[in-house]
Amino acid sequence: MYLALKFLHIVGVILFLGNITTGVFWKAHADRTRDPRLIAHVLDGIIRSDRLFTIPGVVIILVTGIAAALTAGLPLLRTAWIAGGIALFIFAGVAFMARVAPRQRQMLALARSSTDPATFDWAAYERLSRSWAIWGAAALLSPLIAAALMVFKPTW
Repeated sequence: MYLALKFLHIVGVILFLGNITTGVFWKAHADRTRDPRLIAHVLDGIIRSDRLFTIPGVVIILVTGIAAALTAGLPLLRTAWIAGGIALFIFAGVAFMARVAPRQRQMLALARSSTDPATFDWAAYERLSRSWAIWGAAALLSPLIAAALMVFKPTW
């Protein structure tokens, strides 16, 4: 049972981190075109893929991670690498919900508001994009560190 839960946990991590990472790639790819229509299309795709992959990944990670730890007899908050991973995962979730997701919606609304590159408010878009990138990096790096904790299981 433990190995099945661990396998499903890893699948959840792949969905979660894979989708976040590819979202960063596709947004950068769209931004280079300087075409608000394409940027809007990609941002819409990123938001949809969060619903299809990131959020289910979070659920799978939480359910299987807790179940695997309990099955193995590991105390969640007294096992340093598990507690650290949980803290980093919570931080990533807060960063995503409070900063990343709202910026995505704001950038999408802005890109949809003007499809003409000549009249598009690039300054406002770039401000939102910089904030998205900073908070997105935090929301990506913290679960990457959590994944490293799960693999290396340091003892402090």
